[in-house]
Amino acid sequence: MDKPQFVYQIYILSTAEKVWTALTDADVTAKYWQRSNVSDWKVGSAWTHGFPGAAPDVVGEVLEVDPPRRLVTSWSPASKANDPTRRSRVTYEIEQLGEKVRLTVTHTELTDEGLQSISRGWPAVLSNLKTFLETGRTIPDPFG
Repeated sequence: MDKPQFVYQIYILSTAEKVWTALTDADVTAKYWQRSNVSDWKVGSAWTHGFPGAAPDVVGEVLEVDPPRRLVTSWSPASKANDPTRRSRVTYEIEQLGEKVRLTVTHTELTDEGLQSISRGWPAVLSNLKTFLETGRTIPDPFG
């Protein structure tokens, strides 16, 4: 049986380079995601996702890098990092369309529990990313 997946597409008045930076720069991700994405962003490298200064809550591996167009990572809860059944995959596709960017996030190989969790999380994160890049401000309590 196929595992669940989640696809979310959003249009942002920005450039592909700025969206790429917003996904890969730890300081920028902390502003709109409330967590930092930390890696050297090379294929095979580890990446972590968590509150700045705290242990990560998500860990994974960088699987594909094509700046500023495509980034693919594995994704596991830190507490389940050694359980291959809890490993999913996130693909970010960034497409410049004139003055806007179409960002497509595809999260695959999910458990039912994982699908339920990220179905609330991704829309909040990506809406906050859009607001941040377009206005320089973030949505107060995007997850609440």
